[in-house]
Amino acid sequence: MADYDLVVRGGQVASGFGTMRCDIGIRGGRIVALAESIADGTATLDAGGLLVLPGGVDSHCHIEEPARGGYVGTGGDLAVTVNEESFRTASTSAFAGGTTSVVCFVPQWKGEGILPRLADYEQRAAKGMLDYSFHQIISDPTDEVLEREVPQIVARGIRSLKVFLTYEPLHLSDEQFLKVLVTARRHGCLVTVHCENYAAIKWRTEMLIKAGMTAPKYHAWSRPIVVEREATHRAIALAELVDQPIQVFHVSCAEAAEEIARAQHRGLKVWGETCPQYLTLTAADMDRPGFEGAAYMCSPSPRTVEEQGRVWEMIRRGTLDVVSSDHCGFSMGGEAGKAANGRDAPFRDIPNGIPGLAARLPILFSEGVSKGRITLDHFVRLTATNPARLMGLAPRKGVIAIGADADLALWDPKKKAVIKNPLMQHAIDYTPYEGLEVTGWPVATIRRGEVVMRDGVVQAEPGSGQFLPRGAYDFIAPRGVLANGFDAAPAPS
Repeated sequence: MADYDLVVRGGQVASGFGTMRCDIGIRGGRIVALAESIADGTATLDAGGLLVLPGGVDSHCHIEEPARGGYVGTGGDLAVTVNEESFRTASTSAFAGGTTSVVCFVPQWKGEGILPRLADYEQRAAKGMLDYSFHQIISDPTDEVLEREVPQIVARGIRSLKVFLTYEPLHLSDEQFLKVLVTARRHGCLVTVHCENYAAIKWRTEMLIKAGMTAPKYHAWSRPIVVEREATHRAIALAELVDQPIQVFHVSCAEAAEEIARAQHRGLKVWGETCPQYLTLTAADMDRPGFEGAAYMCSPSPRTVEEQGRVWEMIRRGTLDVVSSDHCGFSMGGEAGKAANGRDAPFRDIPNGIPGLAARLPILFSEGVSKGRITLDHFVRLTATNPARLMGLAPRKGVIAIGADADLALWDPKKKAVIKNPLMQHAIDYTPYEGLEVTGWPVATIRRGEVVMRDGVVQAEPGSGQFLPRGAYDFIAPRGVLANGFDAAPAPS
């Protein structure tokens, strides 16, 4: 009987902290051996001439996410019921792009608790093939939710709470945000934050529409850099007051990143994330004829080519240490996606969000590693090691090490491809990266020792994904530094 279920032979293994040529022995879905030469297993996969990377960990994905009352828009009354991307199609797309684990979002609807939505979402996620964990959105932080329900979801393995400082149905006031921060600190959760100023965007939007400036390109005008910078500063200040670690999602500009850098310099536990759209797309993409610009609408808005360069610098400095997809897809065709309110709807009423699960790793590798902006090790940390550690999934995920899950992406660093929508294998009818040529492409994806994609063909059993519960972990523990030494958020007795 063979010692290993699968041996990956002859690849250049990238750990995020150096590379080495070695074989990988896999048994029971885990990595059990790393050596210069390993005897054949029950199955052998030749990785000669390829990089072997940890399977991607995408810690910011909207998948099959129910919504009501317009949360997916920018202030209108949208009636989208479920995000178009199902867990099955999302799994296929993720595997096609080298990603093996995701963290996605359980919604909360105002006037309701969080437990009913969690039960529904657990059933949806169980039909996919990806390994997954959850962020819990808090849009209505009542005493019942924070004091009775949050402890229950923490006990079930959810360790991150998501809050929005913008969007009509979701935004929290400063007082509500403080309550969430306090609850997170008491129960050992990370808080992830969408940082844009709700009141400023609402005012700008009203003025633009009043002036007849309603086309998709004015989405960027409604939310300039200053509203992201201000909200980032405010979120950090309130988190510092409570002594609660936070991650700032989808940073689009250097000014917001500089707020994070200043906080980090003071020793605060504040992390920053960005996404491929802020490295490749610009506001000019929304300035296209008719409804075409809607394909590029996301929040925060893409900025300029010059701003892309500044975001790259923040990545190189380590201020932004995670690159996720913020996959949130709406098809351009049909009546349930971008055109939910009609193709003549003002930008305010067009669902904003773009698909990116499969594109994330190839774009970042090509624009980063292939073009010399970042090293291969840095790429691995940004896309797997860092998000796994921050989300409490390490050392099981995000690394190539003995005892870790055998999640691997076999990568051809020289393979050129032109991104086309069929390559993305998602449920959305377009990709905003259509026509982008990339250098570097995954040729096989392994999830827990099973080859789930080879040469673009995905083969995985629906329902084979596993929920990844997260217990308490020290990385996101509060610092214990309190204003005047007064603890306004003591742990419950």
